[in-house]
Amino acid sequence: MGEKTHAHPGAAGGVPAAGHPSAVRNVVLVGHSGSGKTTLVEALALTAGALNRAGRVEDGATVSDHDEIERRRHRSVHLSAVPVAWDGCKVNLLDTPGYADFVGELRAGLRAADAALFVVSAAQEAESVAATTRAVWEECTLVGMPRAIVVTHLDTARTSFEEMTRICAETFGGDDPDAVLPLYLPVLGPEGADGHAPLTGLTGLLTQRILDYSSGERAELPPAPEQEGPLTQARNRLIEGIIAESEDESLMDRYLDGGDGGGDGIDISTLIADLERAVARGSFFPVLAAAPAADGARQGIGTVELLELITRGFPTPLERTPPVVTTPSGVPRTAPACDPEGPLLAEVVKTSSDPYAGRVSLVRVFSGTLRPDDTVHLCGHGLDAAGQEPRPCHEAEVRVASLTSPFGRQQHPVDRCVAGDLVCVARLGEAETGDTLSASGDPVLIEPWSTPDPLLPTAVRAHGKADEDKLSHALARLVAEDPTLRLEQNPDTHQVVLWCLGEAHQEVALERLRNRYGVQVDAEPHRVALRETFGGRGSGRGRHVKQSGGHGQFAICEIEVDPLPAGSGIEFVDKVVGGSVPRQFIPSVEKGVRAQAARGLSAGHPLVDVRVTLLDGKAHSVDSSDAAFQTAGALALREAAADARIQLLEPVCEVTVLIPDDYVGPVMSDLSGRRGRVVGTEQSPGGRTLVRAEVPETEIGRYALDLRSLTHGTGRFDRTHARFEAMPPQLADRVRAEQGDGSPGA
Repeated sequence: MGEKTHAHPGAAGGVPAAGHPSAVRNVVLVGHSGSGKTTLVEALALTAGALNRAGRVEDGATVSDHDEIERRRHRSVHLSAVPVAWDGCKVNLLDTPGYADFVGELRAGLRAADAALFVVSAAQEAESVAATTRAVWEECTLVGMPRAIVVTHLDTARTSFEEMTRICAETFGGDDPDAVLPLYLPVLGPEGADGHAPLTGLTGLLTQRILDYSSGERAELPPAPEQEGPLTQARNRLIEGIIAESEDESLMDRYLDGGDGGGDGIDISTLIADLERAVARGSFFPVLAAAPAADGARQGIGTVELLELITRGFPTPLERTPPVVTTPSGVPRTAPACDPEGPLLAEVVKTSSDPYAGRVSLVRVFSGTLRPDDTVHLCGHGLDAAGQEPRPCHEAEVRVASLTSPFGRQQHPVDRCVAGDLVCVARLGEAETGDTLSASGDPVLIEPWSTPDPLLPTAVRAHGKADEDKLSHALARLVAEDPTLRLEQNPDTHQVVLWCLGEAHQEVALERLRNRYGVQVDAEPHRVALRETFGGRGSGRGRHVKQSGGHGQFAICEIEVDPLPAGSGIEFVDKVVGGSVPRQFIPSVEKGVRAQAARGLSAGHPLVDVRVTLLDGKAHSVDSSDAAFQTAGALALREAAADARIQLLEPVCEVTVLIPDDYVGPVMSDLSGRRGRVVGTEQSPGGRTLVRAEVPETEIGRYALDLRSLTHGTGRFDRTHARFEAMPPQLADRVRAEQGDGSPGA
C-alpha cells in the first residue's frame, strides 16, 4: 500500500457516525488465545487517535477487555467493538476471544464483519498455526470472506517473520501458496546480548522504501545497497501473486514483457488497485507484521500499514452479499440491498446486560437507517445450534430508544445508524442474539448463523432460599445473552443443567451468575437419567388392609410382571375373572402401578418396558376405595421387584467424532475404553476422518474436555440419543450403592 502519513480524524474516545456504507469497514480480529489481538486493537486505536494512551492486557486496562471477568483473567471472553476513524472511514474493529470455549462470540463477530484479520503469534505458533485458527479460516473460505494475516510478537527472542510467513502459506494457501505473501518485510536492529535483533521498521515491497521506527517516529528511507537484491526478488514474487490472483491479464502481459524486473515498469497505483481487487475478492491474503508502540510513541510498527490495508484494500458493506431472509412463516424473500434509503433490515449480533442500562443489543444494520424513536418489528427464533430443538418464532413491535456507538465500556450517543454500520440499542424489548429488526408492517427474518452444540453439562442449584427466587430469572437472562449456553430442567433427575462448550465457558457462566446477577449457586455432579426394567418374570401381591376404627381401607391385588422389548413402555393387562376386583377399581390398580413405576424400584429410576398383568384380588363392600387399590397396586409391583432381577438401563448415544487422520488410533482406543462400539469410519476433506461410535452416556459426560486434550484442540464431536441398554451388573451395583439400594416408598 502507499506509505504516506495520515491525519488522525478521530477524537480520543469518540468516532463520528458514518454517513454512508462506503465509509464503513467492519473487520473482525481472529486468532488463538494470547496471539495479541487485543493488544493490536489498542495499537490501532492509538495510531488512529481514538486513544491517548494504549492499555496493557496484563494490567486489565485495555478498551476491549472491559468486563470484570476479563480484567481478572487477563483474557477476552466476549466480543468487543472498538470503532476508529482513518482516512475518512469508520473502521469497526471487532475483537474476539481466542479460546475455543467462546467460539459463540467469534461466530457473532464473523457475522457482523465484512473482512477478517487473522492474528498469528511468531512466539506461540513457531511450528504450526493453532487448530482453532485453521478451522475459522476454513469457515471464511466457504463464504469467500476477504482476509489478511498479521504476525505479532516479533519482538521476542527466537522468532522469524520469514518462517511464520512460510507456515502461513502452507497452512492457509492450500494448493496455492503464492496467494499468501508478505506486503512488507521486517527491518531488524542490531543484536542484543541475548542474540535477538529487535524489530525497528518495515520495508515496503511495492514502494521499495524503508519505514524506520527506531527513533519513535515513522520515517521513510531508501533501502541500503545490500538490501536491493533480496528486496527485488521478494517484490517480483509479490507482484506476480497480485496479478495472478486479481486475474488482470493485461497487467500480466505488461509484467512479462518487462523481463526479470518487469514490476519496475508498472505504475505503483496500478499495482495497488490490483492488490485491493485481489484482497476484496478473497483470493489473495497479504501478510503483514505488527508490534505495539514503544512507551511514549504514538504509532506501533505496522499499524499505519494495517489501517491503510483495511480502508483501501478491504471491501465496504456495499460489496457484501445480502443475508438470506424469509417471512416469519418461512416464505423466501429477496433481501434488500445495502442502501441507507432502503427498507430496514438489521440483526442483533450480540446481547449483553448492563447494571444501569439493562439489556443492550449490538446491532448490525444491513439495509435502511435505524434512528431513535423508530418503531420496528422484532422477530426471531434463536440461533441454529446443532442438536437443539428449534424454538418457536417470537415477534413484537418495539420502539427504539437511544442509539449509541460502543467504544469498549463507553457508549457514545449517535443520532442514526446507516446500512453497513454497527450500533448499540438499549432496552430493545426481549431481543435475543440472532433476532431480526425490520420495518414495522413488513416483517422479515434473517436466516440464523450456526453455533456449536454445548456438550459439557454442569448441574446448578441455588445456595440458599433467597437465591431460589432469583435463579430461574438469572439463568434465562444468561442464556439469552449467550446462545452457546443451553438450559435444561431434567424431569428425571430433577436437576437444573447448564450445558457449556468447555470448562472455561462453564466457569465464566457461574461467575456471571454470582457477580452480575447476585445469585449464589452451587455446582454439583451431573446425573445421567437411567431407567429400570425387569430381567425376568416376577409376581407380587399387594395387600393394603387397615381396620383401626372409623372408615377402614381394604384392597388386595395380585399381579404378574413380564419384560418387554426396548421401547415398549408399560403395558397393563386385566385378566381378573369372577369380579374379585370390582371393575371400578381396576383403573385404580393401574394408576398405582404406573405411579410406582415412575418412582422406580431399586435405585429410584423410572421403570420401563414391562407388561403388568392383574390376575386376582379381593375387595370389601364398605372399606374398598380408589386410594386403597392404588396403594395395593404399588405394593404389588414392589413385591414383584423384590422377587425378580431388576436391571438398570443406561442411555446410549450415537457419537460422531471428526478428527485429523493422525489421531484416529488414539481416539478409537479412547472410545473403546469408554465401553464404546466403533461402527464405522469415513474419510472427510482436509485429511480428516469421521469416526462413528455408540457410547453409553455415562461415559461421555466430560468428553468435550477429554477430546480437546487428546487431539490438541483439533477434534470435535456430536452426539444424539440412540436407545437404552442394560448396564453391566458390576456397574449397576456400584450405581445402586452410590444412590442407596432400597425400594422407594409408595
